[in-house]
Amino acid sequence: MTKVSFEKMSLDDLWALHEQISHVLSSRILAEKEQLEKRLLQLNRGENATSPVLAGVKSAFAKSDRPRRKYPKVFAKYRNPAKPSETWSGRGKRPRWLVSALNSGKLIEDFEILRGDKESVDG
Repeated sequence: MTKVSFEKMSLDDLWALHEQISHVLSSRILAEKEQLEKRLLQLNRGENATSPVLAGVKSAFAKSDRPRRKYPKVFAKYRNPAKPSETWSGRGKRPRWLVSALNSGKLIEDFEILRGDKESVDG
């Protein structure tokens, strides 16, 4: 391939080149997509093949007919001693009050809630 000096090209020439590249890329992407869809149909062996596009594969955004299952209540495992209404279940990101306390040298065990003293928490 020869090197092309893009700086020396006019704006119209650059735009025409851009359009050519876009056309070639889109046609190659479509061809590859068709190959992948054919391969997916082979892997699924035609089961539930209602359309050639991603046959048998449900979209992550598709709503299911079944209702969402109920999850058990999550109980608080840690409590802020300065403000007892602030609790954390141990799931997700650590709350600010706990992070600052741990950075000041305290241990996470210092904030544990005793078994008989648990409260329900959303998350």
